[in-house]
Amino acid sequence: MRHALLFSVFVIASCGLAYELIAGALSSYLLGDSVMQFSTVIGTYLFAMGAGSWLSKYVTRDLIGRFIQIELMVGLLGGFSAVGLFLVFTWLSAPFKLVLYLVVFAVGVLVGLEIPLVMRILKRELAFKDLVSQVLTFDYLGALAVSILFPLILAPQLGMVRTGLLFGVLNVAVALWALHLFREQLPARRALLLQSWSVFVLLAAGFAGAGQLTTFAEAHLYADEIVHTETTPYQRIVVTRWRDDLRLFLNNNLQFSSHDEYRYHEALVHPGLASLPGAKRVLVLGGGDGLAVREILKYPQVEAVTLVDLDPAMTRLFSTAPALVALNQGALTAERVTVVNADALQWLEDSKDYFDFIVIDFPDPSNFALGKLYTSAFYRLIEKRLSANGVLVVQSTSPLYARQSFWCVVATLESVGFATAPYHAQVPSFGEWGYIIAGRRPFVPAAVDAQKTRFLTPETIPGLFVFPADMGRVPAEVNQLNNQVLVRYFEAEWRKVIR
Repeated sequence: MRHALLFSVFVIASCGLAYELIAGALSSYLLGDSVMQFSTVIGTYLFAMGAGSWLSKYVTRDLIGRFIQIELMVGLLGGFSAVGLFLVFTWLSAPFKLVLYLVVFAVGVLVGLEIPLVMRILKRELAFKDLVSQVLTFDYLGALAVSILFPLILAPQLGMVRTGLLFGVLNVAVALWALHLFREQLPARRALLLQSWSVFVLLAAGFAGAGQLTTFAEAHLYADEIVHTETTPYQRIVVTRWRDDLRLFLNNNLQFSSHDEYRYHEALVHPGLASLPGAKRVLVLGGGDGLAVREILKYPQVEAVTLVDLDPAMTRLFSTAPALVALNQGALTAERVTVVNADALQWLEDSKDYFDFIVIDFPDPSNFALGKLYTSAFYRLIEKRLSANGVLVVQSTSPLYARQSFWCVVATLESVGFATAPYHAQVPSFGEWGYIIAGRRPFVPAAVDAQKTRFLTPETIPGLFVFPADMGRVPAEVNQLNNQVLVRYFEAEWRKVIR
């Protein structure tokens, strides 16, 4: 019995942390506000656990029965939290944060109640020092287990909705286990048994219909028809279609619209590459959709293109889905292209190759994992892989909506010795968008071959490098690994835009 209850602590800790991770991941996915959201979700959960532990002293009778009922409440609330938050965000976006923190707080209070009750139930069987050490050991082991399993296996394979429901079922399993262990000491055993199986049926039905629940929620989250969804260890991929317009969303953030993506990718590639008539080797970091590679392949002098993208699901999707392959014109399977699925920072550290032109097409620095790819340390690695006369270009968010963020990237590139040439272009899906060309020498724009482009012409290139007053340079700190100031700039500026 003692070991059974101690293992229950393991499950309780696993379930509690899982619900917290799901809430944090959902808030990041839906709000794109990962740094602040994850921090405050964790803080709220830990505070709520403390409140639950304090409240446990008021549970004075029928400890086993109360423990079972609390376990069922955690399973029901936590299990349905993901789909509930999805639906709240879809239909009632204004109070989403309030509901999010109420759910996190409620789950935290209930989990905080459970472990003290287990300790009180076990106190007759263990000395105090053994009781505390063993309960805390199982508590921490449970937290470790789910913190590893959640990002690597559970969320990618099951999705957040099914993962939440699975842990809800585990909570019910603990309740049923306790009912069996203490069957002789529970006067209301039949009522508790009915409650347990009722919650189990609800969770099992939810798990079985999780695909429909997720589709239903996402169908209302996106305005257009969803034609592909996929959860990977790195992100949630959604492709939508409206008539002939395909749109890619990563973690709920629009990456491109097929109606105007050519403007973004022409502006990203052609000003820099047109200035390098001798460029033979090109590196693309990010850009797993192959659209930047499509533009690069228009230059016959380019002999080899290496694309490094973290997520194999992205490059696989854009190498095999007919509509997406048509959009990138089969760029990812072209003979001159080599696709590598790896972390760009680690790949650069291991690489011994040099490149004449480097395209850095990462998502915006909305969290620390992405922010590290905009730091001075990262750009020093880039500099080592750039040939003597090479040039690099960085997509750098909007100089209109995230003005300080944009100039922070400029300052960071300059801090490692690059001469920079910031520029911008109008992309209807995004508005004014910013790019930065950098190299060891001052950049001189060259004429673009109009036969290669739909948007850019030799006459329009000089205007890209002229900034109006409301996008002009402002003071900004250098983005370093130890401060990640760019992420703070980015979150603060885009929060004002999306309110």
